[in-house]
Amino acid sequence: MFRIGCHISSAGGYLAMAKRAEALGANTFAFFTRNPRGGSAKPIEDADIAAFHAECARTGIDRLVAHAPYTLNPCAAKPNVAEFAHMAFSDDLQRMEHTPGQLYNFHPGSHVGQGIDVGIEKIAVLLNEVLFPGMTTTVLLETMAGKGSEVGGRFEQLRAIIDRLQLQEHVGVCLDTCHVWDAGYDIAGDLDGVLAEFDRVIGLERLHAVHLNNSLNSCGSHKDRHAKLHDGCIPPEALVRVTQHPALAGLPFILETPNDDAGYAQEIAWLRAAQK
Repeated sequence: MFRIGCHISSAGGYLAMAKRAEALGANTFAFFTRNPRGGSAKPIEDADIAAFHAECARTGIDRLVAHAPYTLNPCAAKPNVAEFAHMAFSDDLQRMEHTPGQLYNFHPGSHVGQGIDVGIEKIAVLLNEVLFPGMTTTVLLETMAGKGSEVGGRFEQLRAIIDRLQLQEHVGVCLDTCHVWDAGYDIAGDLDGVLAEFDRVIGLERLHAVHLNNSLNSCGSHKDRHAKLHDGCIPPEALVRVTQHPALAGLPFILETPNDDAGYAQEIAWLRAAQK
């Protein structure tokens, strides 16, 4: 099954998200668990969740990629920022159990001058504190562009985090095409080689989702500027090849392109047509 979708606002609740996804031609979607630039989270209503599950069963939506807020920085230097990361992460994992067996994606964070090794250690410490036995959610470390003091710009950094975890079976990776391109991985010229390196360093069995985005910048720029599928420096046909690669078959592909609903619907339709 080709799973394709985009980010959808959670403002109207779960049922509204499922209906919007169907209207856009999507059979998967991503959403922020709480205000992406703040931290507040709306209460989850049992009736809304029940209606959502019924709607997903009807439409065939079986994979969700929840996204942590951008303000969550697990390796922050400031105590209040680190405390928020712990609170939000822990609370989100409890909320995720309303939609069992789904994915929770987060940016590993920025070490803000503490050094990459300190950043990796702090991320692992937080994950060891918030992951719990019996959880049904798979937590995804997102590949990053390596901008500034970001952690996650190299596959080895994500592997180092995973190696420090006690419950590694609950952790995987989300590959962002804009981010890895900006980080220096040439997915346009050598997709097979990039995926082979991912497999060697992390293991393709840990890859659970793909953020499908173009980039405004050249490969290796370390800038992280998303673009629409046809507007960036990655050839659109290269992004199609990502969706068609046998190693990625069945994964949810999530568009994070700078689009409105009409733009998302067009990109989803274009990608669906390219699969034929």
